[in-house]
Amino acid sequence: MAVPSMDAVGEIIANAGYEIVKEEENMLQLRDLASGISVSCILEEDILFMTVSCMVVDTNSVSTKLMETMLDAENGIPTSSFQIYNLGDGNQAITLNNFAKLQDLGEDDRDDILSCVSFLIGDVCEAKDLLGSTI
Repeated sequence: MAVPSMDAVGEIIANAGYEIVKEEENMLQLRDLASGISVSCILEEDILFMTVSCMVVDTNSVSTKLMETMLDAENGIPTSSFQIYNLGDGNQAITLNNFAKLQDLGEDDRDDILSCVSFLIGDVCEAKDLLGSTI
């Protein structure tokens, strides 16, 4: 079985009506035209990792309560996982992440890719409300 290519993934995403903002060998950034939300996609072999930034916060804002909210199984974010990245200068990026395991880029993979994008876009809107009330 051939390893899926980012060109083929980008074609699936573009054909679904998303704007491809940036494309490199194993990375692309897409934008949902309706919401303006950007999603970064990285292809590593047959796994497509997707990330969307929720917000950038001061390191001191990352409290125990915030962490508990992000880790709570009933927080209203059912399809994506949170990660925190140190940006330096006392700032942290809070992201939502999802992934799809690709096979032959057929209809099942197309559905998986577009579902991941859709879930991330929905989840980031929910997450901004959820975390905004905690920070």
